[in-house]
Amino acid sequence: MAVREVYLEAAAVTAAFLADPAVADGWEAPSALARMRIGALASHLANQITQVPPVLDAPIVHERISLTEHYARSTWTDGDLDSEVNTYIRRISADAALSGSRVQAGEAMTAVQHLRRRLPDEPADRMIQLPFGPWALTLDDYLTTRLLELAVHGDDLAASIGVDPPPLPAAGLDRVMSVLCAMAARRHGAATIIRALSRAERSPKTISAL
Repeated sequence: MAVREVYLEAAAVTAAFLADPAVADGWEAPSALARMRIGALASHLANQITQVPPVLDAPIVHERISLTEHYARSTWTDGDLDSEVNTYIRRISADAALSGSRVQAGEAMTAVQHLRRRLPDEPADRMIQLPFGPWALTLDDYLTTRLLELAVHGDDLAASIGVDPPPLPAAGLDRVMSVLCAMAARRHGAATIIRALSRAERSPKTISAL
């Protein structure tokens, strides 16, 4: 499946998950992520869908880089909860959560419907300007970054409310795992990843990509 098709399917599954009554019931409770309530986490997850339409309309003002370079430059991957970018994410997510679960789920579904009409008509070489970094990506690379966010934070939200994660398409999960493995290999070394996946007796304590 093409990245755009996979993203649309994953976004639709996620939007439906955001409408789960258990999400609304736990909105003000702590989430599985430190310093975030369930409502803020759900709002951050919804943003991985609702941010896409305005990104498609933004002018390109910075250089194009590869997906690999994008993650190499991104500062949020360092795990520092007090970093400027992670503090900003928590703040805007908490602010968005003030609108409530119904609004967040509804806006996500509306964005999915819009993107179903729009994404298939975008050219193969379409570039987009990132809203959170001074660089540009191809549309397909950008949607890959959103797929990773949907997978990771969908699992975070599921853990927060005690349910199974939403069933994202297999092709999307394959792409996400490929990106995470590449990130983990850059952080820990390829040999470490191979040992962790094939040799329990030599497995390291962690191969976390993030």
